[in-house]
Amino acid sequence: MTRRAAVLGSPIRHSLSPVLHRAAYAALGLDDWTYEIHECGEDGLAGFLAEPWAGLSLTMPLKRTALKLADECSELAVKVGGANTLIPRDGRWVGDNTDVYGIVTALAEGGVTGLDELVVLGGGATAASMLAAAAQLGATRATLAVRTPARAAQTAEVGERFGLKTRIATLEELPGLLDTDLVVSTLPGDGALPFTGPVAEAGVPVFDVVYSPWPTSLARAVLARGGTVVSGYAMLLHQAVRQVTLMTGRTDVPVEAMRAAGEAELARRLREADSA
Repeated sequence: MTRRAAVLGSPIRHSLSPVLHRAAYAALGLDDWTYEIHECGEDGLAGFLAEPWAGLSLTMPLKRTALKLADECSELAVKVGGANTLIPRDGRWVGDNTDVYGIVTALAEGGVTGLDELVVLGGGATAASMLAAAAQLGATRATLAVRTPARAAQTAEVGERFGLKTRIATLEELPGLLDTDLVVSTLPGDGALPFTGPVAEAGVPVFDVVYSPWPTSLARAVLARGGTVVSGYAMLLHQAVRQVTLMTGRTDVPVEAMRAAGEAELARRLREADSA
């Protein structure tokens, strides 16, 4: 019997999850597994949960909705305030969060294995997972640099739940906040462009969650000065690795096969964009 998994979200067309998961199935010999991609808004998730899935990957705007619809959730997902994974168990849906695992593992690949404090540009769902990951790495303090401070209050509360003393500042204050251990940009596209100079000059490791197109302006500026940059692709890869384990029960997940497949797809998309 075919085992169906899928990624849901909106917009979803450019998701790399199908490429990553299908590469894992192929390398593991899971010929009876399929991985689909479906456009789905918040009001459509309940309908998908009525179908027989082997597992669901969730992207925006579904992570908070999943917490409400799941029959139970991991403590991590509840504390972060979002589930990016739903697994069926004994007729019940269990919500979990693999973004935190993805961030911690991606940072470790970049040589960041411990923190005391960090600055996060942005205050959305990814920033919340970043604060949880930072707490796992030993951080005690965090600053959220955002455009609209009032909208970051919920994410700051996530930091406090994980034991981080979390303050909110404006992006305009960023140049004075860079005496820190790590700078994280969760801003979409080239949203960090106005701050590339100060961040690059600060000489601290940078984690930019954007992975396409890569490198971003921020990444180029930091790399040009010999700095360390971790790409959002590494986070995406490792959260998918963890999802494959949760969905299939396999712990021998082929990380490098998944990495190569994702990189090949990103390169293909870049060639396609250049020729358009």
